[in-house]
Amino acid sequence: MWASYAVSSYGTSLGFGAFPMIAILVLHSGPAQVAALAAAGRAVGAVAALPLGPWVEFRRKRPVMAAMDLTRFAALMSVPAAFALGRLSFAQLLVVSVVVTAAGIAFNAAGGAYLKALLPPQDLLVANGRFESTTWTATMAGPPLGGAATAMFGPVTTVTADAVSYLLSALGIRAIGGTEPRPTRTGAPRLRAGDLLEGWRCILTHRALRPLFFNAILVNGLIMASEPLLAVLLLGQLGFTPWQYGLVFAVPCVGGLVGSRLASRLVARFGQHEVMLTAGVLRACWPVGLAFAQPGVPGIVLVIAVQLGLVTCCGVFNPVLATYRLDHVDPGRVARTLTAWSVSSSAAIAALTAAWGLLAAVTGPRTAIAVAGVLLLATPFLLPRRQDALREKLTGAGGTDARTGAG
Repeated sequence: MWASYAVSSYGTSLGFGAFPMIAILVLHSGPAQVAALAAAGRAVGAVAALPLGPWVEFRRKRPVMAAMDLTRFAALMSVPAAFALGRLSFAQLLVVSVVVTAAGIAFNAAGGAYLKALLPPQDLLVANGRFESTTWTATMAGPPLGGAATAMFGPVTTVTADAVSYLLSALGIRAIGGTEPRPTRTGAPRLRAGDLLEGWRCILTHRALRPLFFNAILVNGLIMASEPLLAVLLLGQLGFTPWQYGLVFAVPCVGGLVGSRLASRLVARFGQHEVMLTAGVLRACWPVGLAFAQPGVPGIVLVIAVQLGLVTCCGVFNPVLATYRLDHVDPGRVARTLTAWSVSSSAAIAALTAAWGLLAAVTGPRTAIAVAGVLLLATPFLLPRRQDALREKLTGAGGTDARTGAG
């Protein structure tokens, strides 16, 4: 499972920014279309994934994961095929973006549920830390390699590599040994409205998951909304070259690798609550510094330092949060809960990206980045302040512990 995750992560990193690049270089799309491709693809994909949560919940997870990988493979391979035939269009890019987003949400929901069933609770943090470290390693190496491949072989090369990575991931998942029992469903056999909302009910009725949920979607949304504006600021107003721009984002990924590998040791020494609270507070303190970037070497050093601090804190926080979430959700509701979380996050990122694009058009990218950084400083107030809140177990309607059945 880890190997499958690694190969698809490297494929995704190789294809980072491929769709906007194709839209600009091949289809000659303008800024509005490129922004719409990023926002609409994520938002519509999240909506399309909404009914997949209950569907995933009551099926074996490995076949679902393999099917979602194959779906992404087929969707992405349609891009180089259409390009070769001279039939590639902006509408096709949008549809492929929606399909890939929806399939990714379903895959992550199934993968989280399968990981919870695969490993004992004491090993979940180590596993999530390894997944997180793989993500940052791929992020560090993938975009520069992808840029070089695009320059040498053309704009659809990295899309092809990304598609093949999902095929290899599917083959790896199918190679996992052992048997997986079919989940049993109680109640109505068909999809009900309550099934669609069950994931949000699990999150919003849990005393610690609720603030963690709002903290995560706001932090991720504000950070992602600032990324296009940072590109405009660095590449446009400050005159960074493309290699400098790649450098200031690739080097800090070392911090994510280090932080994710330290997460389990920090929890063992200081406790889950202290690590989550400290890393959650510290990660919100860095992004406001990006508003003070300047041209030349001082600007490069500043952006690398800010990104390094942010990425290191995220590398610690993310696997601890992922482990806590898996540990405190009933196994019969993991897929729906993770789907609800991912759908909300994707929708928030799309909405905030659009809003910050309008804000930047009125005030300028530097001011918009500063506003996002200031708002991020308030997000730690959403973190659980008391350790006993983190000890709460998700309970079912009958008031029993969701994992043990104890009152």
